[in-house]
Amino acid sequence: MKKILDILAIILPLLLLSLPIFRRVIFGKAKKAEGAVAKQPGLLRVSRTFLLIVLLLIGILRYLFYGGGSSGSSEPKPEPLSVSKHSSEFNESLQRVLNAYYSLTDAFSGNDTVAIHSSAVTVKEAFDNFKMDELKKDSTIYLTAIDPVNNAKAELESILVDPSMDEKRGSLNILSDNLRNLLVVVKYDLAKVYWQQCDEAFGEDKPGNWLSRSSDSKNPYPLKNNLPCGIAKDTLNYIQPDSIKN
Repeated sequence: MKKILDILAIILPLLLLSLPIFRRVIFGKAKKAEGAVAKQPGLLRVSRTFLLIVLLLIGILRYLFYGGGSSGSSEPKPEPLSVSKHSSEFNESLQRVLNAYYSLTDAFSGNDTVAIHSSAVTVKEAFDNFKMDELKKDSTIYLTAIDPVNNAKAELESILVDPSMDEKRGSLNILSDNLRNLLVVVKYDLAKVYWQQCDEAFGEDKPGNWLSRSSDSKNPYPLKNNLPCGIAKDTLNYIQPDSIKN
C-alpha cells in the first residue's frame, strides 16, 4: 500500500500538469476551450502550475530517498535479544560454579574418586571467586544468598576430607540442595537447570537430588543393583526472552 501511494504522489501531479496538452491534442484548438483558459487570470495559472510542479518534486524525492520503492513493513525486523538482569561478571562467576558442579556430578556417576576430588576443588575455587557482592544492591537477596553459599562451601570441604563414598554422596546431596536454593534466590537466567531426583539414592524412600544441564542426566548416586534411577522433578527457568538491551 505504501508503495502504491508513493507512486500516485508522482503520477497525479504529472497528469494534472499534462492535462492541458492532452486536451489540445484530443480536441484541437477549440475556441471555447481557449476562451476558458484565456479568462483565467495569469497569476492563477502560474500558481497552479507552480504548485503541481512542487508536488511532483516532493513525490519524486519521497520515492527516491524515503523507501518508496519498497514497503517498510516487508523489511526484516531485528531479533529481540535475551538479556540477563545480572552483570556479565556475575554471570560468568556463577557459570563457573555450575560448570564445575556438573563435572563433579559426572565424576560421582562414574565413581571416580580422583575426579571427584579434583572437581570438588574446582567447585570450591569457583565459589571463592563468586561475585556475590553484586547482590548487595538488594539487601534481602544478598542476605538470603549467604547461607546457601556458606553451606555449599562446607559440604565441598566434607567431600574433600571424608574417606567414605557414602558420606561424600551425602554431602553432594546437601551441596546440590544449597546450590539450587542459590539459583532460585538470584534467579539465574542464562539457561534452564533441571532438578533431578533418584528416589532410592540412599535406600528405600531416601531420595538423592542433583542439578543438570538437561532432563537426561547420569545418576551420581549409583544403585547397588545398577538399575537406572533419576527423573527431572523440577525445572529452574528464569530466562527473560524478548527483552531488548537499552
